[in-house]
This record gives sequence, structure tokens and C-alpha cells, in this order.
Amino acid sequence: MQYERYLFRQYQRHFQRLEHSEMRGTPENLLVQQRSKRSEEPKAAKKTVKTVKVVATGYTAGYESTGKHPNHPQYGITYSGVKVRRDKDTVSTIAADLKIFPLGTILYIPGYGYGVVADKGSAIKGNKIDLYFATTKQVFKEWGKKEVEVQVIRKGDGKLTEAMLNKLGKAMEVSKEIPENVWDQAI
Repeated sequence: MQYERYLFRQYQRHFQRLEHSEMRGTPENLLVQQRSKRSEEPKAAKKTVKTVKVVATGYTAGYESTGKHPNHPQYGITYSGVKVRRDKDTVSTIAADLKIFPLGTILYIPGYGYGVVADKGSAIKGNKIDLYFATTKQVFKEWGKKEVEVQVIRKGDGKLTEAMLNKLGKAMEVSKEIPENVWDQAI
């Protein structure tokens, strides 16, 4: 049932995107126009994933990383407004240079998992990322500082909400990977 709803939404989106100039004539003519248009279009190439070499370090919500104590009202809140999270099974929040990786960018970081850019850091400039961990002990024990090749799964559009992050996490729980169109559905 969910798959049928998904297909129906994709069908609706397709027809909403049609140019007004294509919306002339009877439904039969529209169908013929769409079929002929489809046959003229080249087949889409397989989706390629861009890889980028970055220096990855770890950070926490604590004073040592953010200058905020647990009683601060913004403790654990990222630049995007979402709460920091580390979830090895789905998606974690990370910090990046927003000129390189805008908010909402989804990366796959070998040895860490999937991360969504939700934060920025004063020392995070260029091809550097900061991976969220709950404690400084975890930062040093599990990560430290590494140069890694990350995969850019989807470039963000500069926004990220708690609802979007939750939906992405739930989709990943079910499939154990990010379905191609889940991000478009979250927006």
C-alpha cells in the first residue's frame, strides 16, 4: 500500500511539473505527447556518487566543543536548529563548511556512517567536517582525526528541520540505506 501511495505521489509530481505549453488539448493528446516526448529523451545515466577527500574530526555538545554548558538553553542545538544526534544505524548530525556542504547535505563517512550537515563550526573551513559524538571519550576512542574520502549522497539545499531529519532516519531504519527519493519526500 505504501508503494502504491509513493507511485501516486510521483505521478502527481510529474504532471505538476509539466509546462503550461504542454497542457493543451485533450487527455488523449496529452498522453500521445508524453509518449513521443519520452521516446525522444535519452536514457538516464546511472546516478554517480561524488567522492570528496576531507579531514574529519569529532565534536560533542559540551563546553570543550561549543562553549555551552548543559544548562544553556541552546545546549545540543545545531546551527540548523535540530538537536545533535549520533545513531550508527541511521543518520547522525555533522558540522561542515556550509560553502562546501550546505545544510541538509547527506554524506556517507567510512567508519562513521551516514551524516547530515546540520551544524557549522568556527574551525571548520574548506574540506573539513566535524562528526558528532556524545562524549569526548568517544571522540578520541572511536575517531580522533582522520583524512577520509566521503561520498556525497545528496547535496543539501540549505535547510534542515527536525521533521526532515526524523523522516530520513525512519526511512533508513526500514531500508538500511537511503532510498533515492526519500529526501524529496521529506521536503
